[in-house]
Amino acid sequence: MFPGIGTAINLVAIIAGATIGVGLGNRLGIKLRSLITDVLGLITILGAVSALIPLWSAQFISSLPRGWSLLVILFSLLLGGLLGSALRLEDRLDSLGESLRKRFGASRDSGFAEGFISASLLFAIGPLAILGSISDGMSGGIDQLLLKSTLDFFAAMAFAASLGWGVALSIIPVGIYQGFWTIIGLILGQVLAPYQIDAMTIVGGVMLIGIGLRLLHIKSIAIGNLLPALALAPIIALIVNGFI
Repeated sequence: MFPGIGTAINLVAIIAGATIGVGLGNRLGIKLRSLITDVLGLITILGAVSALIPLWSAQFISSLPRGWSLLVILFSLLLGGLLGSALRLEDRLDSLGESLRKRFGASRDSGFAEGFISASLLFAIGPLAILGSISDGMSGGIDQLLLKSTLDFFAAMAFAASLGWGVALSIIPVGIYQGFWTIIGLILGQVLAPYQIDAMTIVGGVMLIGIGLRLLHIKSIAIGNLLPALALAPIIALIVNGFI
């Protein structure tokens, strides 16, 4: 096997799931497709809950000064949000989704752009995307990405049944994102301490809650602007661990 095969399998799984989902979606009524989106929102929030568990783990708490476990997450999200807003990441994602919608001839009310953005964020956010890609790059196996591929297959199928072909095109940012972490694993080896991984996992969990709220049409949070927080979380955790 070669470095990156795990991500390649993951991308194929997303395309396959989205293709099946689009086929099913044409046979589903508007109310049923809306219900599917609501279920996805609830399941996304459920997945976020499990990602937040490390916030109360002894490993994470003991690696940071007393009272700093929650502050690390807060600063990561605030600074990440400021950076993402300055870079206009959410607007750029919206523009990319809209450009792809026009290119593929999807109607404005088809949910194409929403499917692209929501699926891209959902498939990229989370510890499996990062840890699995690093492990793949280090030739440590692709078990984590195989698990992620299975989950993403069913998620893509459900998303595409409601939101259309935009879900399939999420492979573009997902492939770039996971490819980056695969290269990190290939060049640098083991780059993150356990508590840094926990910090990134927790931040990802908070962002998943935002995606869930967005899918449920409760609150439209600019999750795209928070993406830098995933990269800042392990750095801030390292600084707090070493200097405070």
